[in-house]
Amino acid sequence: MTLRFGILTVSDRSSRGERADLSGPALADFVRARGWAAPLLDVVADDRAQIASTLTGWCARGDLDVILTTGGTGFAPRDVTPEATRDVLEREAPGLAEAIRAESLKVTPHAMLSRGLAGIRGRTILVNLPGSPKGAVESLGVLADVLEHAVQLLREDANAEMGH
Repeated sequence: MTLRFGILTVSDRSSRGERADLSGPALADFVRARGWAAPLLDVVADDRAQIASTLTGWCARGDLDVILTTGGTGFAPRDVTPEATRDVLEREAPGLAEAIRAESLKVTPHAMLSRGLAGIRGRTILVNLPGSPKGAVESLGVLADVLEHAVQLLREDANAEMGH
């Protein structure tokens, strides 16, 4: 199954061209190495309305199975990615974010400072990942083996039995 990803980097500095976006391309490389597609990559500022608007628009396209955000999930005042994501989610999927934090805690105690969320809008899965390339890719690696099944469940007919 070929999953289709949108990858949104949330960074004031990268959006202003002051720092290269390394996390988005690192995630795209991971996605493509799995045989999946990453047709959509973009960078936005740490602005709740802009993040939410971008996520809403990407979900409305109907051609993305998973949208990953990278950045803006910490404690800094401008870290508003989880709030923007919550604004657009129809259903939360806390197990995905919990799994990322649980595995990340094995690497660094700072993982408990991540406020990242995961959930569903329509038939699209949204997942907040850390802003560092290493943290983002490691976090996606935690979810990689379950994403195809999750997307299969979302693609089923609304009348199909969902008791998997």
